[in-house]
Amino acid sequence: MDIEDLRTFVEVADAGGVSPGARRLGISKSIASRALARLEAELGVQLLARTTRGAALTEAGAVFREHAAKACAEIDQAREALQPEGELRGRLRIALPLTFGPTHFASILAELAMRHPHLQVHTHYSDRFVDMVTEGFDCAIRVGYLADSSLVARCVGPLNGKMVASPAYIATHGAPETPEQLAQHQALMQGTEPWQLLDGDKVVSVRPQGRFKADNGTALAVAAVAGLGVAWLPDGIIAEHLANGTLQVVMQNYPPPSAGIYVVRPPGRHPSRKVRVLTDLLLECFDQSPHLDGIRTRA
Repeated sequence: MDIEDLRTFVEVADAGGVSPGARRLGISKSIASRALARLEAELGVQLLARTTRGAALTEAGAVFREHAAKACAEIDQAREALQPEGELRGRLRIALPLTFGPTHFASILAELAMRHPHLQVHTHYSDRFVDMVTEGFDCAIRVGYLADSSLVARCVGPLNGKMVASPAYIATHGAPETPEQLAQHQALMQGTEPWQLLDGDKVVSVRPQGRFKADNGTALAVAAVAGLGVAWLPDGIIAEHLANGTLQVVMQNYPPPSAGIYVVRPPGRHPSRKVRVLTDLLLECFDQSPHLDGIRTRA
């Protein structure tokens, strides 16, 4: 039984169709279809029921998928154990934020590919929180405050930010100075998340309200400059706006606590060596500066 056929089956099963599974693997749909046909012929059972919308696991396929995934993971771990210091091979799928990914992490991933010429590095940039298990990602880089989840996270650097508003907004509505006042202002948010503030050594939470939301930090900065409300934004996004005066810091007596930059991965006993190498490179390249502009790569 060919391990690559097993890997193809797992990817197609998790992706919900031959076409998306093939895209994950970086192969053509016809190659994926032939791998599935070989596997089904060898097993003598139908693993996938093809539909107009994709492919669904049969009862036998659902049982076999768990064993196939474990077999692929065991083979990967065995290869790493045999060559713990050798060249990285295979594929690393990474989900990154669109707000910071292309400007702050792309150069690090390029360096990773340069150092390991046999490693396939596949990146996906989106401010949407992807389902890493369902969508087949090895890991993700996330910034901010992490919600409780079953994912395993490793912090690789700090992320600092400030509460800001435009001079026009402050002139019209005033500048909030306390958490109670902040709750009465228009907030520019990514979702319904509470905002955390430092009152000395104590962390207090404010449930902001606002009519403008966006899943992208740069878009929130534009809205803040336009005078739509108060925003909590990382220093890497607002530095230029603060320098040219289009945004001003508010709530200086109640600053937000430092957040973080994290490598997160699905739960498991051990991270793959590919994820460990990426994590080590991020730690190596992250300059301990007060905001995300401190990320750099070394020659």
